Amino acid sequence: MTHARYKITPLTRHQTGAEIHGLDLKSDIDAQLRRELNADFAKYHVLVFRDQTLTARQFAAAGEIFGPLMPQHHRNTRTLDHPQVAQIQNTEIAPGKYLIVGESFHTDHSNHPYPPKATALHPVSLPSRGGDTQFVNMHNAYDNLPDTMKRRIEGLKVVHVPESKYSPRQLRPATEESRKAMPPPVAHPMVRTHPQNGRKFLYLSPTRMESIIGMEDTDALALFGELMNHATQKKYEYRHQWLYGDLVIWDNRSVMHQANGDYDMKEVRRLYRILIQDDPVLWAAEGEKTLAFAGP
Repeated sequence: MTHARYKITPLTRHQTGAEIHGLDLKSDIDAQLRRELNADFAKYHVLVFRDQTLTARQFAAAGEIFGPLMPQHHRNTRTLDHPQVAQIQNTEIAPGKYLIVGESFHTDHSNHPYPPKATALHPVSLPSRGGDTQFVNMHNAYDNLPDTMKRRIEGLKVVHVPESKYSPRQLRPATEESRKAMPPPVAHPMVRTHPQNGRKFLYLSPTRMESIIGMEDTDALALFGELMNHATQKKYEYRHQWLYGDLVIWDNRSVMHQANGDYDMKEVRRLYRILIQDDPVLWAAEGEKTLAFAGP
């Protein structure tokens, strides 16, 4: 499909991912073009802008096409050029042991009262092979659940914390400054409705999900496992192979993502990252389903 100022090409048959050519994100983006891009974003959930070479400030400005930027957890990863742009990369934390940021399926900053609408990455340094990012469509995963499961999970609220004691991987240790800035635990609905496209989706993030209100942990973990196994099937996936010049932005609500550590750790995989704020009013429109969690 060709818009007046860019060409967009779907990357899968299930509306997860679309590639955009012909647009320079350093140029002025007027209101009409902004509306078109946001409509495509709500439709495809992951947009891949090709042939972009952006400084940290230019990357931040491009992200603002989709909304205001949001502060990130790890303040010590911020670039010097812009306070809301972080750098993520593979890091050796012990001899021969590496921390791969994002190395299991998750959604970003789900422990916040109003988690980000979107996340975007722009590569600074890429390995010679590997290091793909995978995305799974949580609308499609929800749609294909049996009706019995849909009834079972409707109305459930999941407690999200900075790092779940059941997390499948170790998260990056937070500095004292970063820990002080993190919000207290919060409960989010397991089933949400997308404010732009009106479709329901599963809202899961195993690194931060710690419990389900009113359910024993053993039962909650079994349910999390069942839903994650369902949601991460290949039929829901778009797998992005990075090229220099890519800017990839994804809907942090309607897809989960993971980074792959399948590359030579002697090479550096470094990307700029920004988060886009969500609108608290849109969360409230779901029926005040999100609430601060004060414990049992």
